[in-house]
Amino acid sequence: MSNGTLNKVMLIGRTGDDVKMHYFDGGNCLGRFPLATNETYVNKSTNERVTNTEWHNIVVRNKAAEICEKYLKKGDMVYIEGRLKTRKWQDENGLDRYSTEIQCSEFTFLSPKSDNPTPATETPRSEPINQSAPNINEEENDDLPF
Repeated sequence: MSNGTLNKVMLIGRTGDDVKMHYFDGGNCLGRFPLATNETYVNKSTNERVTNTEWHNIVVRNKAAEICEKYLKKGDMVYIEGRLKTRKWQDENGLDRYSTEIQCSEFTFLSPKSDNPTPATETPRSEPINQSAPNINEEENDDLPF
């Protein structure tokens, strides 16, 4: 943490679409997908249950993006951890526009395997994946009894 500030986001939600990939010269890639989170409460005046949905733009990079593209499908539940990033751009009329994204650094697939079956040799859906890990499928050897 530098200068006493923190930019950290943690979300659990459902994907609104499949991951859209963008490939760049040099072999890097970027994946984007929308994530929906819901807030539910009871309106005290009408005693009615109200649900508000918030949409988040998720961005994952390189190997993590490829893993998300392979395993995440529309409607899957996923835990996302990352930071907020606001981009400024100009529309066709020259007006300044802004987009806020979640730059994903870690994620965990939460949908049961039965929702989206994968071969047994693939990465389990419930295992957290750190985007900065050098080898995503490498297992640690430790002597813990559990």
